[in-house]
Amino acid sequence: MITAVSTSRAEVIKWMEDFVNEKMSEFLKTVEDSWQPADLLPDATLDNFFDELKDLRERARDLSYDLLAVLVGDTITEEALPTYESWLMTIDGLPQDPNGPWMRWNRAWTAEENRHGDALNRYLYLSGRINMREMEASTQYLIADGFDLQTDNDPYRAFVYTSFQETATNISHRRVAQIAKKQGDNMLAKLCGHVAADEARHAKAYKAFVGKIFEADPSEMMLAFEDMMRKKIVMPAHYMRELGVDLGKTFGHFTDAAQRINVYTSSDYTDILDGLIKEWRIEALTGLNEAGERARDYVVALPARLKRVADRMKVPSLEYKFRWID
Repeated sequence: MITAVSTSRAEVIKWMEDFVNEKMSEFLKTVEDSWQPADLLPDATLDNFFDELKDLRERARDLSYDLLAVLVGDTITEEALPTYESWLMTIDGLPQDPNGPWMRWNRAWTAEENRHGDALNRYLYLSGRINMREMEASTQYLIADGFDLQTDNDPYRAFVYTSFQETATNISHRRVAQIAKKQGDNMLAKLCGHVAADEARHAKAYKAFVGKIFEADPSEMMLAFEDMMRKKIVMPAHYMRELGVDLGKTFGHFTDAAQRINVYTSSDYTDILDGLIKEWRIEALTGLNEAGERARDYVVALPARLKRVADRMKVPSLEYKFRWID
């Protein structure tokens, strides 16, 4: 155990290597044990492919407009994976040893996440309801435009972000799966359920990383948590845009659609924060300096404040015609 006094972030991250190595098999699956997109979608090598494709397209015809819009936005988000992997590589103090646990984690996490965009993209292509060129242009935009998650290349802030974001992604994919099932598309429901399960494991991993940091450097970790919540957690696709549409507008309409069908709402944001406070036992933290105590007080009081705001918010009713959907 290292002391919390004047501990540098690089020392803490280095100290965590054994923990990350031990937890790798709990938080990630081997390639041999993983599902692949081909397991969940019609197989073009089989004689019944066109029959299965016809059934898929018939089911997709009944999916609501808002559900399709959210599904496309989720797919674009997943397919911007190169940005997220490169972002993790820029975190200060993260050891760059290719055979070390942190780099093995980054590669294996990326490999699992890569399947999500492949599976969702393939489904949307086969559905016949999406203008794929428009969607692909949005994906290229998102990767080219990059993003600013306001983590300042800091591992503590970065892992607060990923803890929050992976939890939010789990909620979104899980809710899409539930709605797809209600609308009669069990194939899409199963696909999104598999993606959601991966996201749940990844969320547990990043939450465990933060929990370990709290053991070694509680005050600095608490200050990083507070800072991220003051800035607010922005979604990785906040720069999402369509061809001919100004930066920022598409993402706003996407989040409106998600709120209308209850895929991800302002109340979910508050619930995630409340869950992180409980997960990391923030109210019972000891060893905090004066600044850390103030940060804890701010974070603990925040869910109640956010809930009051969320209760006053109206579900957006303005419908928008996305270029992605024919």
